[in-house]
Amino acid sequence: MTGQATTCQQSSCQSNDADLNMKVGNIKHTFIVMSGKGGVGKSTVSVNLALSLSMHGLKTGILDVDIHGPSVPKMFGLSKEKIKMMDDQIVPQEVYNGLKVISMGFLLNSSEDAVILRGPAKAGIIRQFLENVAWGDLDCLVIDCPPGTGDEPLSVVQLLDTSRSSAVIVTTPQQLATIDVEKSISFCKQLNLPITGIVENMSGFICPHCHAEADIFSSGGGYKLSQKFDVSYLGAIPIDMEIARSGDEERPYLSSFPKTETAARFGEIVERLKSSYLELQNTSETDSCCDGSKAQECAGPGSCCSGH
Repeated sequence: MTGQATTCQQSSCQSNDADLNMKVGNIKHTFIVMSGKGGVGKSTVSVNLALSLSMHGLKTGILDVDIHGPSVPKMFGLSKEKIKMMDDQIVPQEVYNGLKVISMGFLLNSSEDAVILRGPAKAGIIRQFLENVAWGDLDCLVIDCPPGTGDEPLSVVQLLDTSRSSAVIVTTPQQLATIDVEKSISFCKQLNLPITGIVENMSGFICPHCHAEADIFSSGGGYKLSQKFDVSYLGAIPIDMEIARSGDEERPYLSSFPKTETAARFGEIVERLKSSYLELQNTSETDSCCDGSKAQECAGPGSCCSGH
């Protein structure tokens, strides 16, 4: 009986994995946004990067897997929205430029409700958000994880195909934050998750009057980390009073301030994300093209495999 049960469980797991792979197969790449500790502005970065990717012409979605403290709905002005279903699938909310949004927050009666769940239950919810959401064809899915290396980021990485996923790690310049980021880098390496790069948030302060920039805390911590671990440095985002104000007013910063210095910094980071995304897509397509049954078709003059 034990052997039969084990076989049944293995078969069920394989079937579930096949279903998941089929459902997320239309998502070309997933950027998993992580941070070593809380308070570094990771969700703000996630929301504005997703919006910027969408504004740059990529079909984009954002998934908030911060089960205990979802903040993405509020940042998009969706805090009163609830889960919508159609044909047994969850339908994402759509905001600016068709950006698709899903969050644990849509399941709560009130933003003040506490979510009391253990690891397996959280993993089940994350799987539902990946498998049973009508994401459609997406170029990019941005996943906003809670800080640290616990159940949520672990579940995300274990459920996704790491050949089509990568991490974006957010830090602030201070040494205390960068120490915890080293743990996130170690997490990614242990799980064979590629790291697209590091974003240094709250790096310098832009004066709202003269628009000059001053390092009131420090800067360069993210860049030093990137050098230490041979990871790409995606860029720095300054402290901008309008970012905090935008969050309080339930609107993404970039939707209201698309032409500021801070917006330009987001744009530079997104250009680097796009370059990384396109490079990964080209590699994936070449690998697919040269795989087994297509090898003969691909061997002709001028093909990607011919060497000419």
